[in-house]
Amino acid sequence: MSLLEKFQDIRSFIFDVDGVMTDSSVYILENGSLLRKMNTRDGMALQIAINKGYQVIVITGGKSEGVIKRLQGLGIKQIYSGIQDKIRVVEDLVAHENLDLARTLYMGDDLNDYACLRAVHLSSCPSDAAYEIKALVQYVSPFAGGAGCVRDVIEKVLRLHGKWGE
Repeated sequence: MSLLEKFQDIRSFIFDVDGVMTDSSVYILENGSLLRKMNTRDGMALQIAINKGYQVIVITGGKSEGVIKRLQGLGIKQIYSGIQDKIRVVEDLVAHENLDLARTLYMGDDLNDYACLRAVHLSSCPSDAAYEIKALVQYVSPFAGGAGCVRDVIEKVLRLHGKWGE
């Protein structure tokens, strides 16, 4: 099966946050608050995917209320934060939410995403992902984390389905 055919099969997206939706940087304020930067074009693509009926899931080890509010504001309902063992969430979604891994793309950037990347139909990562992840995945986006990699994979899928820019 070609990579293009794999993109054609996708109906669900699962994304990590830090290093995928962000550039992996964490800004630490004097009061201890942590700030992250997200790409608005990634946000637009997430909204379009949701509005077109695609399932968008976020699984992150982080616990930022600001990130959760941002994702909820984009329309994402399935947000799992503070997760150390991400594959357990994926297995639960398969068992209880009828997630079809044969129609799922996962994008992660580091070692804690490894098991999830191996479980899905189409594994992907940003261009600046950890070496081990880039060696594992089927698709390495030309865009870095927080710099358009999320939009890249969503746009590819939606264009193949004739649902981008209509």
